[in-house]
Order: sequence, then C-alpha cells, then structure tokens
Amino acid sequence: MADKNTKSVKIVETVLRDAHQSLIATRMPTEEMLPIVDKMDKIGYYAVECWGGATFDASLRFLKEDPWDRLRKLRAGFKNTKLQMLFRGQNILGYNHYPDDVVEYFVQKSIANGIDIIRIFDCLNDLRNLETAVKATKKEGGHVQVALSYTLGDAYTLDYWKEKAAAIESLGADSLCIKDMAGLLVPTEATKLVTALRAGTDLPIDIHTHYTSGVASMSLMKGVEAGANIIDTAISPFAMGTSQPATEVMVEAFRGTEYDTGLDQKKLKEIADYFRPLREKYLANGLMSTKVLGVDIQTLLYQVPGGMLSNLVSQLKEAHAEDKYEAVLQEIPKVRKDFGEPPLVTPSSQIVGTQAVLNVLSGERYKMITKESKKLLAGEFGQTVKPFNPEVQKKAIGDQEPITCRPADLLEPALPKYEEEIKEYKQQDEDVLSYALFPAVAMDFFKYRKAQQTKVDPAAANAEAGAYPV
Repeated sequence: MADKNTKSVKIVETVLRDAHQSLIATRMPTEEMLPIVDKMDKIGYYAVECWGGATFDASLRFLKEDPWDRLRKLRAGFKNTKLQMLFRGQNILGYNHYPDDVVEYFVQKSIANGIDIIRIFDCLNDLRNLETAVKATKKEGGHVQVALSYTLGDAYTLDYWKEKAAAIESLGADSLCIKDMAGLLVPTEATKLVTALRAGTDLPIDIHTHYTSGVASMSLMKGVEAGANIIDTAISPFAMGTSQPATEVMVEAFRGTEYDTGLDQKKLKEIADYFRPLREKYLANGLMSTKVLGVDIQTLLYQVPGGMLSNLVSQLKEAHAEDKYEAVLQEIPKVRKDFGEPPLVTPSSQIVGTQAVLNVLSGERYKMITKESKKLLAGEFGQTVKPFNPEVQKKAIGDQEPITCRPADLLEPALPKYEEEIKEYKQQDEDVLSYALFPAVAMDFFKYRKAQQTKVDPAAANAEAGAYPV
C-alpha cells in the first residue's frame, strides 16, 4: 500500500488475466505478453494480475502451453512489479473441492514460481473454504487478499458485508477485495458498501468490477471517494464491455485530485499502442465478439452475470427453445432462492442457470435435477447465506444427511495418488498439480509435450495426445 499520508489510489492492471479472460475467453498466449512486460514493469502499477482464474485451464487445453512456464517467464520479466493471481479457495483453479494437501502444495508452488499476491474467494462467501489457502499463503510469505463475492438479495445487507469484513481481518488477510463479477455494483451502492466495510476493517480495500452494465468507472470513483485504496483496471484496448474500466481513463479521472495515481499517460500510451493491434487481430479472427464490447443493461435488470446470460442463450439454442428465454430469466431468481440465495459466480452461476433451464424446458420444476444441483443442496460446496428450500433439498438428495462441516474435512490427502498416476509423464514437481486439477486435459498436454520433445511426426503426436483441442 502507499504511504499512509496520501490517498493516492493504486492500480492493479488486469490485461494479462481477467481482461483477456473476459473478452477473448483467455486465449492470449504467453508469446504475446512477453514483448511488453519490460515497459509494463516501469509503469508503477500496484500489481499486475497475470495468473489464476481460467488462465490455467485455457493454457493447457487450448494454447498447448504449460501455465507454470508462463508464470516463470512473467516473473523473470517483472523485476519491480508485484504479480497477482486469482484463487478459488478450496476449488483452487478447478471446479471441485480439493483436499488440503493439494491446496497447500498449489499455494507453495505458486509463490515459489513468482506470485506475490493471492486473491482468494469462495463462490458462497463461506470463509471456512478459504482457511487452508489463507494459512498456506501466510506460511509461504505471500500477501493474502480475501475477496467477497458481491451480490444482491435480501440476505446481503450492509451489516452482512461489515461482519464479513471483520471476519476476513480475523482470518489473517492482508487486504480485502470487493469482487463484483457481474457488474452489479452501482455508484450509490459503492459508496454505502465501502463505507460499511471501512466500519468493519482497517484493511486496504480493492474494488474489482466489470463494465458489463455500464456503471463500473463511476462505481470505482465513488468507491475510492468512500475509502477504497486500490482499483482493478485494464489497458484501453482490452477494457470495457465485459472487462474492466480503462486504466488510462481512471488515471485521468483522478489526476490533480487527492487520489492522483501518479501514473504517466505517455507511458500508458505505449502499453495501449502495443495491445491495440492484438485487439484488431482478435476482432478479425472472431475471438473477440462485438457482443461482449457493449453495455448489457439486462445484467442490472435480472441481476445475472453477462457470461451466464450468453450460456443460457446457447443452452436454449441447442434445445431449439429460444422462445423460452424470458421464462428462464424469470425462473433464475426462484431457483437461486430455493438454493439458499448464493452469489452467482463460478460454479454457482452455472448450477443455478442450468437448473432454471431444465425447470422451464421440462414443464415441471425440479422434475430433473442436475448432479451439480444435488451436490450444492447436499452441502458439498459449503454453507449458503440462507437455508435451502427443504422440499427442493428433499427432492434432490432424499434421506441423505447433508454436509454441515467444512466440506474439505471429508476429503483424504490425494497428492501421493496423483504422483503415482503421472510418474511416466512427470517432468517437474508442478505437473502433479496440473494433473490434480484437470486430469484429462493435463494428461493430453503431457502427451503432446512429450511428443514435441521427441520430435515425433505431428500427425502421430496429435494421435498420441488424444485429438488435442487447439
């Protein structure tokens, strides 16, 4: 954090992680990042978010890259700037809960390979699911930033957020993040929320939001005026739409005020000039769709994240039921209420959305219940802020006893098993972690890597890699 005598706002640049995750489905390869690292390192960012989230899966699955190798290369280039990653608590970077030994080892290796700040969140805001990751980060000397998944609903009062902030400080966090993944935080609420959090904690407050609903830069300004210390932004060619507000715009907005970032627009222009041709390339090849670049006011009307909306459209299209779109939008809040009113963020957003589609298409609510819905209602993801609808829970899990403890307490250590399963392909310690999170995808990658190293004929390499997706 900055000198305590100044209110200068700090900037976290997201172009190497969330910006391209939000706009081009995390498809920016390492080779496009490295040429600009030296200039980015001289900007004076508080941190560069460059790893975690969906980057890990996408690197292995679509780019045929080792994500650990990317991290090491970025660390070598960023000599003066902190590197930050996004970490889904007990889910790490995957979609299930993993045993504590896997979480601890992943944190250890992330910091050993170059991460300074780990932003840790849970899709239900169940802080029990953060404990292992927080302790492991502290043990390794990393900066723990605990993120609150921001959402709307009866249960999410200012007192709720204030109490969560105090609990996060007690947990041992070094800073706190408001993670507004759906772009639901409007300016007046940003003022109220930061003021409430300030009453609950002295920790530095970071605001992360998305431009989806068109209000993000106003909300950042109001949040900073209310006492937030850090904001997440993206360099302009990869800003706005479903990404973050533009870095240069926010720097200019605070220039000459007590919150002046002190960043140099001429240097920022050089960063933007580098990324602009890449934006044009992704627009031309279709990876960046104009659909994600505008404002989607339905986000505020239905309180549904933009990514979830596009998911619904594709699900209905596959079922030749596009005419049911409005019915599904009306069903989502009902399912969410039955499921304990969770924040709509990975994986809870997918669970609620898919169940709402099934309820509408089958013509009977909960006639079909997905495996993921059953896991949520059984308590496998943790505790929701409100109780489940008992009738729906009974229909989903019958007489099964729901989990009330921390879900990971029921998981056996798994690293030795994973080590044994990949010993033929293991080339570095970190490989076991790639495999633990994404067994099939990682194994495909290991086979591809081995084939490349032995210079096998490309057709044979592809066959051995199991039709590796590109």
